[in-house]
Amino acid sequence: MDAVKVHFLGASQTVTGSKYLLETPELNILIDCGMFQGLKELRLLNWEKFPFPPEKIDLILLTHGHLDHTGYLPKLWQQGFTGAIIGSAPTLEIASIILRDSAKIQEEDAARANENGTSIHDPAKPFYTIKDAEATIKLFQQANMETWMVLNSQIKVRFKKNGHILGATFIELKISEKVFLFSGDIGRVKDRLLEAPEKPDWADFLFLESTYGNRLHAEEDVEAKLIQCIKEVLVNKGNLIVPSFAVERLQTLMYILWKLFEQNKIPNIPICIDSPMANKVFCVFEQYTSWHKISLEELEHMKQHFNIITSYKDTWKTVDDTRSKIIIAGSGMVSGGRVLTYLKYLISKPETIVVLVGYQAEGTRGRTLKEGGKEIKIYGKYYEVNAKIENIESLSAHADQAEILDWVSDIKNIPERTFLIHGERIALDALRLKIKDTLQWKVYIPHLYEVVELSV
Repeated sequence: MDAVKVHFLGASQTVTGSKYLLETPELNILIDCGMFQGLKELRLLNWEKFPFPPEKIDLILLTHGHLDHTGYLPKLWQQGFTGAIIGSAPTLEIASIILRDSAKIQEEDAARANENGTSIHDPAKPFYTIKDAEATIKLFQQANMETWMVLNSQIKVRFKKNGHILGATFIELKISEKVFLFSGDIGRVKDRLLEAPEKPDWADFLFLESTYGNRLHAEEDVEAKLIQCIKEVLVNKGNLIVPSFAVERLQTLMYILWKLFEQNKIPNIPICIDSPMANKVFCVFEQYTSWHKISLEELEHMKQHFNIITSYKDTWKTVDDTRSKIIIAGSGMVSGGRVLTYLKYLISKPETIVVLVGYQAEGTRGRTLKEGGKEIKIYGKYYEVNAKIENIESLSAHADQAEILDWVSDIKNIPERTFLIHGERIALDALRLKIKDTLQWKVYIPHLYEVVELSV
């Protein structure tokens, strides 16, 4: 085997749509298969024909279950992919939940557009269906953790824990003795729910995430900030709305708020969890206790403290409830989900506080709110933003610049090439300069759809 062609098919000079194809003489391997989110120009890429024949891809390796790493899988199946999809056991469980939820949303959005006549297409069609998602999930195969899995005589793969979310891993591919290391999304060193990421010790070719490559997470007292917000909404008879990612972030928030109540630091204010997906993810936490730091007993006590909303009818009851309350609902970047129903009625009220608790990609409503936007568009209508907007960046599940550099600090060799991926341009360039100046490594920032040939 002389060379490997690497196709950068997503999350290249952007943070969404992670897809990296390794084209070898014997196997074609796709690392992650994410959906583009955020800016319209990126979302439109989801509808373009896949730039490599899907039927010629032999297998897919997943770093973790988030939509921007798995959400394109049913679309790839639609176009002819029939190979194995391999990931850790919790990753496959979470990906199954996310794909079913995504397909349901696609079908509902298409039906709503057809009913309201708001689509330029007649009829509007879902990006993929629940049937497509179910067919894709049948291709899932569980990876053994920490041990090398032989793919053929020249290629083997290993998955190792990487923090970030339940089940997340980094991936080592050994091709003709050269190690291709894909970081996936690197987690935090000090995480309330997860152990610190494991660290790699060798990389001939390194593919490194750069989401927060240009910044250090603020040293903020998360508990104190939440306590202050809760006090404000109680005094002003308002509501605290937390748009949250259903995987990890929502469980972290539940844990923090439960602990604050247990320690008598907050009153028994109603806390509504409105995310059907998050409820299913909670079950994955109960199933895979070896992947996190919370005991099964703690999980059970924690769950009983919250008003878990299971139906849309109960969503409307919560909207109509005049009491001050905390509402935690998907999605984290305010790009969809049940949080939009609450924001429609509460974003214009000055007594409302909205707390953003994670990365807000370009083109999302969350980014608009974070940057001080005076109005947001929900289901075709504009709503004035009079609510107070707070941001708790330190709850991010992504490593910051210092943590990324620490993650690579045990690598014994100097990689032949380091490719910076999964970042916006300012973050990519800042991390490139930092690595170049501190480690003297060769760093390259690939363009979307670029193909690079690497000798093995």
